[in-house]
Amino acid sequence: MLTLAHLSDPHLAPLPEPRWSELIGKRVTGYINWRRRRQFIHDPAVLSAIDADLRAQAPDHIAVTGDIANIALPAEFQRGRDWLESLGSAQDVTFVPGNHDIYVREAGAFAARQWGAYMSDDDGGGGFPFVRRRGNVALIGLSTGVPTAPFLATGWLGTKQLAEFAAVLNKLKDEDFFRVILIHHPPVSDAARHKRLMDASILKRVIAAHGADLLLHGHDHLRMINWLHGPKGTRVPAVGVPSASSAPGRDKDPAGYNLYR
Repeated sequence: MLTLAHLSDPHLAPLPEPRWSELIGKRVTGYINWRRRRQFIHDPAVLSAIDADLRAQAPDHIAVTGDIANIALPAEFQRGRDWLESLGSAQDVTFVPGNHDIYVREAGAFAARQWGAYMSDDDGGGGFPFVRRRGNVALIGLSTGVPTAPFLATGWLGTKQLAEFAAVLNKLKDEDFFRVILIHHPPVSDAARHKRLMDASILKRVIAAHGADLLLHGHDHLRMINWLHGPKGTRVPAVGVPSASSAPGRDKDPAGYNLYR
């Protein structure tokens, strides 16, 4: 028996005070949005309560599906590493990035430097997809985080990652693993088009052809479950969680996390 905890979108607050030289491009609009709205949604006290409750459950492994950062300021990545380390070692915690983590072009390098140990294969190899084996469970990490223009929160996997993902699914099936996909953007969403995974239809076709057992995501900040088509009439649950720092009484679901056994 393995107990897997899943949380997402902590959006660590408060936002570090940026230098004016850092507020260029998309970070300008993100900073304004934070000051006007998002700082009232993401509550550090709420996240602390979630963290404490999760630790009390003593799961065997924790999956975090993106958006530690807010506007990808350099200072957010060290803070993010400190938070990941508070959850556990890289052996016990797996992370995949979200759109806010890869908010601007240089953010990918910051994420790899500070969080790379949490988003790599068991042998330490980087890149996506990556695979971590825990007992009879295989965690497959995908990245949908790509830099986008202001006011866009779309995600993208790309043909190379999707092709490698298909091969990984086949290999793990042959090895008789329970295959858990970790991804930030949901494959099925009612969100506006400018917030969706742009190649979700291809992702769903890959899963329909090669199968999986569970898909875990964040991004929409809602409790969600959708059933994806698998091979030969099977179905694959795609389950989303709210933001782990979402204060109650807002327009999205209050903070929470899920446990799987």
